[in-house]
Amino acid sequence: MTAPPALTSPATARRPALRGTDAGVLMALASMSCVQLGLALSVRLFDQLGPVGTTALRLTWAGVLLLVLVRPRRSDFTGRDLLACLGLGVVTAGLMLLFMCAVARIPLGTASALEFLGPLGVAMFGARGGRKLWASLAAVGVVLLTEPWHGGSDPVGLGLALAAAACWAGYILLTQRVGDRVTGLNGLAVSMPVAALVATLFAGPSALGSVTWPLVLTGLALAVLHPVIPFSLEFLALRRLSTTAFGTLMSLEPAIALVIGAVTLGQLPGAGPAAGVVCVVLAGIGATRTGRRAPASAEGPPRGE
Repeated sequence: MTAPPALTSPATARRPALRGTDAGVLMALASMSCVQLGLALSVRLFDQLGPVGTTALRLTWAGVLLLVLVRPRRSDFTGRDLLACLGLGVVTAGLMLLFMCAVARIPLGTASALEFLGPLGVAMFGARGGRKLWASLAAVGVVLLTEPWHGGSDPVGLGLALAAAACWAGYILLTQRVGDRVTGLNGLAVSMPVAALVATLFAGPSALGSVTWPLVLTGLALAVLHPVIPFSLEFLALRRLSTTAFGTLMSLEPAIALVIGAVTLGQLPGAGPAAGVVCVVLAGIGATRTGRRAPASAEGPPRGE
């Protein structure tokens, strides 16, 4: 005789979904904090390695760590999965290289605000109804943060940050695709070595020839802080949040960058950027209220595509 199924109330049945949403939000917030702290600390290596060499060192360590810890197997991937991981690696390298070069020319908060146009574009493209309100409010915040009516900004730095924004949009879309199709962090363990190879090719022997053992150990610590921890968290967060919600939630990153830039680099914001922080924080909070992804089917995505 089988036991009757346990009765659950509607409130109890909803709890796993709420926990999934909340977990995705917390993962995204922790990821953004690690990213900005890692970027601020990486600036101190620019004098010795330059932004490209610093990025290559961090990505190399990240690729090694993920390969050793995750140990992806060929049987875990289809041909299309591997192509998606390859594309994700190239986009990741572009995102980190372009952004680090931008930070070398313009303040961290300004670069982060411009880079946020990438996830904002993702949010605006997929948003409907009330969600567009939050994406629009985030756009106002970005304008206040960048204060384009004030001249004197480095045009090359601004262009690099905008190019990083395009890479970030691609990163979000590819990360969700890879995360949905490949179990665990296997996709990240394949894409990160690809990103390291691309960054190393751009760095060239001249930049890497300046690496010393103290810098190698520093690069290891920075690689754990960014990108290993935050990119792993983003993979997991994008399994719980829609790209629209995730993209708009990333509006909090310029605010985090302003705070960390002020504390670690002495880059104090004015009244306009402070108002922009309020706008992007409100937009991020609004996005999380309607951002849970629909649960995937039990069968999962077709592996033979």
